[in-house]
Amino acid sequence: MTGSRAAEHGAVVVGAGPAGLAAAEVLAGAGLPVTMIERMPSPARKLLIAGRGGLNLTHSEPLDRFLARYHPAEPALLAAIDHFPPDALRRWCEDLGQPTFVGSSGRVFPRAFKASPLLRAWLARLDWFGVRLRTRTRWTGWDDAGAVRIEGPDGAEVLRPAATVLALGGASWPRLGSDGAWVPLLERAGATVAPLRPANMGFRAPWSAVFAERFAGAPLKRIALSLGDHKARGEAVVTREGIEGGVVYALSRPLREAVMAEGSAVARLDLRPDLDEAVLARRLGTARPGQSRATTLRKAAGLDPVAAGLLREAAGPDGLPADPARLAALVKAAPLRLTGLQPIERAISTAGGVAAGSLDGRLMLRTRPGTFLAGEMIDWEAPTGGYLLQASFATGRAAAAGALDWLADSG
Repeated sequence: MTGSRAAEHGAVVVGAGPAGLAAAEVLAGAGLPVTMIERMPSPARKLLIAGRGGLNLTHSEPLDRFLARYHPAEPALLAAIDHFPPDALRRWCEDLGQPTFVGSSGRVFPRAFKASPLLRAWLARLDWFGVRLRTRTRWTGWDDAGAVRIEGPDGAEVLRPAATVLALGGASWPRLGSDGAWVPLLERAGATVAPLRPANMGFRAPWSAVFAERFAGAPLKRIALSLGDHKARGEAVVTREGIEGGVVYALSRPLREAVMAEGSAVARLDLRPDLDEAVLARRLGTARPGQSRATTLRKAAGLDPVAAGLLREAAGPDGLPADPARLAALVKAAPLRLTGLQPIERAISTAGGVAAGSLDGRLMLRTRPGTFLAGEMIDWEAPTGGYLLQASFATGRAAAAGALDWLADSG
C-alpha cells in the first residue's frame, strides 16, 4: 500500500466493545502482545449507554432454558457459553471488584448498577496486561498479501498480526460505533453473511391521531403479548409510531419474521394477564347503570387510561362491545396490528451476520485462516434480559481461545 507503514503485532483485536475487550483479555492473559483497534474516540460506548438504566449482564435461569433463548442459533453458541456460562461471568465481575446480584426477575446486575465502574476496572486490567488501545482508527480490510489494513489519525497502515479477532458488532446504534460497514469486506473475503436486520426493536402500529397524540410515551404495565405459540409477559411503551419495550423485544424475532413475510402481523395483547377471563366478565357485568365506560374499565377491569385507550383502538369503528363477556374477551386478547419495523439504527441489537457455516469450531473464518469472529458479527440474536451481553462476552473469549489454539497448532 503506497504511503503505508507495516508493523508486526502478536494479535490484533478490531472493535473495543464487550466481545473485543473479552478477546483482548484472554489473548493478553496468555502472554500475547495485543493491539486493539477502535474507530470511536473511546471504548465500549454502547455498553456505557446500555448501563445507564442498570447494566443487565446475564440471567440466573437454568442453563438449558438460558440457551433456548438463542433459538435457532443455540448450536452455534453452545460451546462458547458452556465454557463461559453466567456463573463464570459473575465470578469474573467479582474478580474485578464488581460483585453482582440477582434481581427479582432473575436478571443479574453489578451492585454498582451501572457500567462505568466495571469498565474502568476492566480497562485497568487490560492496561496492566499491556494491551495497546488505538482509538479513532478504522479497519479497512486486508491487502493482497493478507495483512490487516487500518486507517487512523496518522493515515493508512498495514499490520501483520499472527492472529486477528474481529468484533465489530452489528448495525444498531451506529453513532456508538457499530455501523455494519464490515459486511462487504467479509463478503469479498468469501464469507456468507445473512442480511443485518433489527432485533429487540419497536414496531409500527396504525394508531389513530388522537391516541398517538395523547398517549405517546405512556407505559403499558403488567401486560402479556402473544403471536401464535410465542408468549411473553412484561411491559411496553406506546410511541407515536407504534409500540416498543421489553414484552415486544421478547417476541421481536417472530414478530419481525411475520411482518417481513406478510407485510403486517396481528399479535394479541392481554391487558390483565393476572385475571381470569370469566372473573373479569363478572366484574364488568356489575357496573352501575349510567356509569361511564371509562369508569367501568378503570374500576372493574383495573385499566388505566392508556390501556383503555388501546382497547378502544383495538375495537375499531364499532366501538367497545356492551356485552361483558365480549368486552372481557377483548381485554384478554386485544388485536394489535403491526405494520412495520423500527429502523435498525434505533434497534437495541442486530440479527443476521456471518453464517455459522463460514466459521470453524474455533470461530475462525474458513476462507481467511488466522481471522476469528466474535459478538454480533456472528449470525445469532437473543432477547434482552442479559442474553445479549452474555453471548458477547462468551464468543469474545471463545474466539481468543480459538486463536491461541490455532497459533499453537501452527507453530
